[in-house]
Amino acid sequence: MTALTPLPGVDTLVEAALRRVGAVTSDGADDLVARARRWGPDLDAGIRAVFEPPRADALVARLAEIAVSGWLDRPQALRDRDRDRLLTPDWFQGPDTLGYVAYADRFGGTLDGVSTHIDYLRELGTTYLHLMPLLAPRDGANDGGYAVADYRAVRRDLGTMADLESLATALHAAGIALTIDLVLNHVAREHPWAEAARRGEQHYRDYFHVFPDRTVPGEFERTLPEVFPDFAPGNFTWDDDVAGWVWTTFNDYQWDLNWSNPDVVCEFADITLFLANRGVDCLRLDAIAFLWKRLGTDSQNQPEVHGLTRALRAVARIAAPSLVFKAEAIVGPAQVVHYLGVGDYAGHVSDLAYHNSLMVQIWSALATRDVRLLVRALEKFPPKPTTTAWATYLRCHDDIGWAIDDTDAWQVGWNGPAHRAFLSEWYAGRAPGSFARGAEFQVNEATGDSRMSGSAASLVGIEQALEAGDAALLARAVARLHCAYAMVYGFGGIPLLYMGDELALLNDTGYLDEPAHADDNRWMHRPRMPWDVAAMRHDSDTLECRVFAMVRHLGDVRRSLPSLHAAVESVTVETSNPAVLAVVRRHAAGDLVQVYNVSEDWQRCDVGVLGSLRDRELVEHLVGDVPRIEDWQLVLAPYAAVWLAAR
Repeated sequence: MTALTPLPGVDTLVEAALRRVGAVTSDGADDLVARARRWGPDLDAGIRAVFEPPRADALVARLAEIAVSGWLDRPQALRDRDRDRLLTPDWFQGPDTLGYVAYADRFGGTLDGVSTHIDYLRELGTTYLHLMPLLAPRDGANDGGYAVADYRAVRRDLGTMADLESLATALHAAGIALTIDLVLNHVAREHPWAEAARRGEQHYRDYFHVFPDRTVPGEFERTLPEVFPDFAPGNFTWDDDVAGWVWTTFNDYQWDLNWSNPDVVCEFADITLFLANRGVDCLRLDAIAFLWKRLGTDSQNQPEVHGLTRALRAVARIAAPSLVFKAEAIVGPAQVVHYLGVGDYAGHVSDLAYHNSLMVQIWSALATRDVRLLVRALEKFPPKPTTTAWATYLRCHDDIGWAIDDTDAWQVGWNGPAHRAFLSEWYAGRAPGSFARGAEFQVNEATGDSRMSGSAASLVGIEQALEAGDAALLARAVARLHCAYAMVYGFGGIPLLYMGDELALLNDTGYLDEPAHADDNRWMHRPRMPWDVAAMRHDSDTLECRVFAMVRHLGDVRRSLPSLHAAVESVTVETSNPAVLAVVRRHAAGDLVQVYNVSEDWQRCDVGVLGSLRDRELVEHLVGDVPRIEDWQLVLAPYAAVWLAAR
């Protein structure tokens, strides 16, 4: 029996590729081969989890070639950055990491305009800037920029790819990493791949899911949800040019890609390194949960997604190791941790993932003055890999989907659908006693579910208080905002500050005057930065100054606490008072106990929440005053947020 010839390792493939181009002795080539030896097994395992031989063998070899090509194109300054990041692989996990999220056009007008406001970002303590979709989209409706027509070009109104490189360089000099979006699931109908498919080129038709009739789409539709039931019902669109039904999960002009095609995998490996070589530090992997399609399922969170991510990340680790991935997977606790890795995948897929559940549960707790559902939801999260981090946030560019698990609600004595309906009523400002001024988005008439739009300031009651001219109501709303953001900054990981929250910007109804935005009320919380208002942050008599200083102080305190390193888990502690949340973070440098009162009333909780700190002299880091203790209970002011440690 003839023995099988062992397949070459990725490091061997990389070295062979270097020899072919005469670069095997060039500076850094040995390091490249060493990284291929280190991360090659990840590349190999990721591909073989999805593809069978011989396709898997050929694909691994192609990806090794792409890694070499990407490394050869990498500027020396970025190679130096790679070296520094390899020496500090937890660079994005430290308590000094603070994120800011904005649309480039709404923050600075252009990419060059963003550069002129770097000092503003530094003033906030920003070390991580996420600029919302800026790659060239289709003309007209483009789903807020997520219908990409060219991954290698920037939106014309924002500048050029050279401008993006210049901005990245300026940000790096200021100690700020750059994040941009990479849309993986789909491209615009006008993307060159889709245009070639429409011209009849079979090679590119195979990049998409195209069916000659409704037979197969009808079978898939039985188990597929609708993302935008109001203005994009269904998941398939007839296209005359290709004479077929095209899979279009989000909108009829966004064509889902066929990731079972190795050519698609190679295209995105090449795009990933192209963007990394422009100076991008983190790619937000948009709509990653939807990549793999499987009949009889909702075609989300399929295991092949994680194999593909593992392989793409390995290519990046070999050629551009300072690049990290952030998974945009807005799914339940049982699924989202897989995007950071469990089992053999632990720490081998995305480096960051959004903690959507924390955001939803903070808003639920503020509306109900009850943290029991929040505690229940957080307890369901298994530990994440210690080399990864959550991205935590109170608001983002998107709507708030009330991701309340029915079982969780039942376990605290609530009805899931009724609670979701209550939250929509509350934050739309219709429920009795509501402090919020939001707007429902994508109401599903069949289920009664809806999502919520609105700026953080309007949702916490600042808009209501200003309308009423009530100083006491305003102070309460600001305290509510502080309590919420303290939970975000105190949870660990990377806290993300959404543009305008630091100035308490209210809902912007100007979107109604823009035809491209008028039918999408999410634009009410995507305002243009009013720089005249931002200038008021230095005027001590203004609300803007008060809120800006509050947010900056949260960041300053956070930076000083080793226990907020992302490797540490936040663990909830029983308080016996549903209005009080207690969280402990255990660290070798000292434990940190956080206590939050989510109500406008004075509250008490048992002193036992202090755990190991109970018999120690305490220091309070946020406001400086340790809560008084009466009858073995901590006494907490309305919307108190306290971070306690041993002195």
